[in-house]
Amino acid sequence: MLTEDSAEQAGTGAPVVAAIRAAIIHGDFAPNQRLVEADLSAQFSASRASVRAALIELANEGLVERVQNRGARVRSISIEEAVEISEVRMVLESLCARKAAERITAQQVRDLKAIGRAMRRAVGSSDVVGYSELNEQLHRRIREIGGQRTAAQVLERLRAQSVRHQFRLAMRPGRPAVSLPQHLAIIDAISAHEPELAEQATRAHLASVIEALVESAETKQRG
Repeated sequence: MLTEDSAEQAGTGAPVVAAIRAAIIHGDFAPNQRLVEADLSAQFSASRASVRAALIELANEGLVERVQNRGARVRSISIEEAVEISEVRMVLESLCARKAAERITAQQVRDLKAIGRAMRRAVGSSDVVGYSELNEQLHRRIREIGGQRTAAQVLERLRAQSVRHQFRLAMRPGRPAVSLPQHLAIIDAISAHEPELAEQATRAHLASVIEALVESAETKQRG
């Protein structure tokens, strides 16, 4: 099934790589699913050559795996790799939070506070999907405020690779109630122009994510 976002990207003449990337991130293609050039060409109204080039680029990003004599497929990310990605995210997200605390304006403080209030409402109403979307929005907004473009580009690629694990983690019972105060602590530190506290709060949050992923891996092994 083609998502609204990926359909819009394909229909407006945006590069086919963006449309296929969106479809993978949004779960339209399952891990290890074969990506047949002819099918993608028809689905995204693109030439076979542009689809082939897109798959090569997505392979470089770590979203697609090209198998000799067997074409391409969606790369499956293990929990162990998701933990490694989160460890890298911890370093880069902390840098972005520190930069955001140094640069944030009064209007941007209001923006972050508004996201925080929306996250509270989502947890209070058990809107797990809405909370997950706000989570992504918050981290993206912090990266934008921090203005560290190189870190932001790397983080976007890492997020794309681990998005399925992040979503499953967000769906775990009780997880939003754990992460909400962590996110609010990040918002408060950045809003108060406290770079060190912002960095510490972000590290604490990602450490919690890593711990939850490790617990998930151990549970899977026992099962």
